[in-house]
Amino acid sequence: MLETLRDLFDSLRTPPQAEPQAEEHALQLAAAVMLVEVMRADASFAPSERKVVREALAAKFRLADDEAERLAELAEATAKEATDLYTFTSRIDESFDMPRKVRMIECMWQVAYADGVLSAHERHVLWRIADLLHVPQGAYVHARLRAEQKAGEP
Repeated sequence: MLETLRDLFDSLRTPPQAEPQAEEHALQLAAAVMLVEVMRADASFAPSERKVVREALAAKFRLADDEAERLAELAEATAKEATDLYTFTSRIDESFDMPRKVRMIECMWQVAYADGVLSAHERHVLWRIADLLHVPQGAYVHARLRAEQKAGEP
């Protein structure tokens, strides 16, 4: 499914009229970078956060564990080099309908809650991304509450 990390990274720069597989890879990378941005928002990368990122990618895009791992690694490298969020959020905003966007925000909240500590910076990053995705405030709050409830479950 994912050929090479370089092909996936190059597909991010592919115009929207490109072949469907390249567009899907670029969308997967954009979503993965958003999850990683939440993980990067606090001072440390907890193993639990990385695990939630991999699980979310595997579930969202029906990837095998090794594919989700490679996508998460590529997303971390891409996020380090990124200068803005708009490059990624614009692709997601154009491609996802509102229920998928809200689910994406919920996955991001799950990453934020994964280490048991919710930082102000994580909240800020999530708010910025939700705003760029045009997610209504009510849907944003409900996604947070669902993720918070899930995080509180044993």
